[in-house]
Amino acid sequence: MQLKLAAAAALVGSAAAHMAMNAPCGRYNPNCPAAGALPPGQSLDYDIKAPIHSSDPKAATQPLCKHTTPWAKPVASWTAGQAVTVSFEAGGAGHGGGHCQFSLSYDGGKTFVVVHEELRHCFYSGASNGNNADVLSYTFTLPKNVPGSDKAIFAWTWVNAIGNREFYMNCADVAIQGTGSSYTGKKMTIANYPGYDTIPEFHGNYETGINLYTNAPSVTVTGSGYQAVQQPPQAAQQPPQAVQGNNASNTKPTPSQQANDAPVSYPPAVFVTSSSSSSSEAQQPTPTPSTAPAPGPGPGANKGASGGQCTDGAVDCTTDGKGVRICVFGTWSPAIACNTGTACTKTSGGVAYCGWP
Repeated sequence: MQLKLAAAAALVGSAAAHMAMNAPCGRYNPNCPAAGALPPGQSLDYDIKAPIHSSDPKAATQPLCKHTTPWAKPVASWTAGQAVTVSFEAGGAGHGGGHCQFSLSYDGGKTFVVVHEELRHCFYSGASNGNNADVLSYTFTLPKNVPGSDKAIFAWTWVNAIGNREFYMNCADVAIQGTGSSYTGKKMTIANYPGYDTIPEFHGNYETGINLYTNAPSVTVTGSGYQAVQQPPQAAQQPPQAVQGNNASNTKPTPSQQANDAPVSYPPAVFVTSSSSSSSEAQQPTPTPSTAPAPGPGPGANKGASGGQCTDGAVDCTTDGKGVRICVFGTWSPAIACNTGTACTKTSGGVAYCGWP
């Protein structure tokens, strides 16, 4: 019976394939023309096209970058000021387009600065109700003053226009030749992910959620990592919320898309509990203290499901076993409800998920 369920799950995963970056080769992508050498203890990801979070309660939530351990060696070598091409696997589901960004990190994936974006119609040449992507590559020029590094992380992120509310992210490890000491640009936008704003389906309005991108704060990165964040003057302190598609330009940015005036490093959410320190995907360090409160569901939300403290990157079942909670920057996200008939299960490796009893 378990074998049949596993086979069925594999078929469902295959049928639900979406989009994946294959050049530069995203971490553990088995379909790249030039894949990197796997790090010790890691395996190829045959569900690489899946989002890292979805409104579908049966879908698993994964950390930012999808995989937090880099390739053993860079999979591409780029030069600042020159053109680069990013390509995607054919046969994916484009979900009518949406917002894509292409970003760089110099601090191990804690902070990303945008170097190119394709907003509104990503994977299409214009408005579309279709599901077959017709644009599978983008060529753009790297800013000439991006710093050089042999351990830079290049990320593609995407919020789809049609379907479940999802957030996609693939990361590739690249080497960059450059002489710039720092680069300032937009901070990468995260949406449809626990602790961040939700962008609803577009329903033909491709301005939906666009304010989260146009009002994003700027961030300055250096070859050695994250330097500073600048807060836009129109920023306002509000809790995460759904962005209204027909009034997107009037929705103010929230703390999840803003930065404090004081420098702070934001680690990615890593779904390994503190008791699993032997895992190859070790937890990231906690952020540098800030004078501004971190966004979250409210007072007392930093208590774990069993009453303990919330460690950033931890994942746990709710006390009633009907949902999953993720610790984002020291605060539990609102519970992600399990689908009817399923319950939350926590593995010995510290991963909580919704599944059939």
